[in-house]
Amino acid sequence: MTPDTARWISTFLEAKAAEQDATANTQLAYGRDLKDFAGFLDRRGGRFETADEAVITAYLVACEAEGLARTTRARRLSAIRQLYRFAYEEGWRPDNPALQIRGPGRTRRLPMTLSHDEVERLIAAAGQSPRDATRNACLMQVLYATGMRVSELVTLPVAAARGDPRMLLVRGKGGKERMVPLTPGAREALTAWLAERDAAEAAAEARGLPASRYLFPGRGRDGHLTRHRFYVLIKEFALAGELDPARVTPHTLRHAFATHLLAGGADLRAIQTLLGHADVATTEIYTHVLDERLRELVLTHHPLARDADPS
Repeated sequence: MTPDTARWISTFLEAKAAEQDATANTQLAYGRDLKDFAGFLDRRGGRFETADEAVITAYLVACEAEGLARTTRARRLSAIRQLYRFAYEEGWRPDNPALQIRGPGRTRRLPMTLSHDEVERLIAAAGQSPRDATRNACLMQVLYATGMRVSELVTLPVAAARGDPRMLLVRGKGGKERMVPLTPGAREALTAWLAERDAAEAAAEARGLPASRYLFPGRGRDGHLTRHRFYVLIKEFALAGELDPARVTPHTLRHAFATHLLAGGADLRAIQTLLGHADVATTEIYTHVLDERLRELVLTHHPLARDADPS
């Protein structure tokens, strides 16, 4: 396995652990599947960077010829799809060559989400943290208000938050930019955090340290709060808010943002834009929360339903 291949896999697995609470067993399974695919590419003189849809399809055919179970083949395709989706988001590739490949069939898992009350408890717990309460409250308020990916949140430049903005400019997948609105609560939390952050930065500069360009500075190599650190923080907030930490990840807040907007009557296309989804089909998974509401709407507003109403 080449160093580039190893880097792709390790970085992908690290992000899965930080953003989506992938367990150790899940990471091991993804790692095995991707290493198997990498071996297939090596034997053909290929690499992750150059693999196309035809090569991925040929790999799946080879897996079937080996007699692998349908669930195993579906899992391997899922790992490859997610790897390339991550590579696209990180700007490593301009496309996802596995996006249109039909798998052997597998029930799609619905995303975990949270109720309004649970989100409020998370945000309240963040604001009562023993340390960095102002920053933590801002992180949670902005994340829930915007539905950003955690990678987009932690890399926000401080310049984007200056001047009490009503909207934030977010750089998402493949460098694509979108505008997301801020709620009054998020703006208030942002203002409070900026005052505290700027005071800390001024003190650091007085000691000869360079200023950070990020809204949420960090002491690590990247200069900003890391995805992994935020993952740890949100688990702490869950415990403090008396929620099951297994149900709470940074991505859960993104799911809650979408499902709560849909339940409130927001347009699916608008939510697609806010989330930065390239295809509305990706956004449609959130409609699972609307089953009962949609049934009621049809019975109430459909002309045939009204005609059938004896009243």
